[in-house]
Amino acid sequence: MTDELPGLDLRRLRAHLDAERPGLVQGELTGELVQGGRSNLTYLVGDGSKQWVVRRPPLGHVLATAHDMSREHTVLSALAGSSVPVPRTELLCRDEEVLGAPFYVMEYVPGTVFRSPEQTERLTVPQRAELSGQLMDVLADLHSIDPASVGLGEFGRPEGFLQRQVKRWRKQLEASASREVPGIEQLAERLASSVPDTPRTGIVHGDYRLDNVIVDADQRITAVLDWEMATIGDPLTDLGILVVYWEGFSGLSDNPIAKGVGPEYDFPSARELLDRYAARSELDLSDLDWYIAFGYFKIAVILEGIHYRFIHGQTVGEGFDHVGALVAPLVAQGLAKLEEA
Repeated sequence: MTDELPGLDLRRLRAHLDAERPGLVQGELTGELVQGGRSNLTYLVGDGSKQWVVRRPPLGHVLATAHDMSREHTVLSALAGSSVPVPRTELLCRDEEVLGAPFYVMEYVPGTVFRSPEQTERLTVPQRAELSGQLMDVLADLHSIDPASVGLGEFGRPEGFLQRQVKRWRKQLEASASREVPGIEQLAERLASSVPDTPRTGIVHGDYRLDNVIVDADQRITAVLDWEMATIGDPLTDLGILVVYWEGFSGLSDNPIAKGVGPEYDFPSARELLDRYAARSELDLSDLDWYIAFGYFKIAVILEGIHYRFIHGQTVGEGFDHVGALVAPLVAQGLAKLEEA
């Protein structure tokens, strides 16, 4: 049994599982870090015959509400059996005495998470187009679900959602302040003063992109992951941030955030993705510029938080030394997008 995993004490985890879910774990529990530093920490654990995934917040500096384990567990549990594929949840632990932070355990869904050009280049161009279409179909299906029908009617406060989002991410920026970022306050001010009317409320994923889904050997999306920022609000915010991940990092060097997708990697353009979504959704996509600009702002703030944790030695994983350099270019693109609005 390994005790060297940062943020995961396997002995304490095993004791908690034995107490709360007797019989779930049969053999010696082992584990490995799957993803760290950028978002919540993700571990793959197993007992020799079964495997599970453990999710917990990052070590050290944590932005308020940005790594909410109960929120993620609630959405995954609610969407079980819906048109949106999600892993089955096994257990939520709010007791920070067990692992030092709240965490939850869910089933392990085998497949590929496409996080790099080395992975996506193995796909044919038709496969890239098909996978991109599925990505948009799943998002449209998510936005079509009535939150109350899956027990999420009280999950969020849709009234004033966009105003609160801008305010929230400004507060997150303040919490990670370690340097001056040119234009970021101007972008926040302009977003706050030009908030559009929300056309319809629905379940918002909050960080929807290709590397937050699992794809099986038949190139089918079998699970949507990373629901820590999910809420009830304006679905167009998911589209705005997806466009930024898809094309907003193009040309930025040393980028560990959004590699391997977009037209530069022979995937369809963001415009084609939006057209696919529109064909399956009733939402009006004619005025997305504000949402795309907000996507730039939100990602810039997230990356600034990662930069803060990196310079304070609180990240787990590699490639985060370049994250700070991405923030200012993203802010500039957000300002430029508002000029188009």
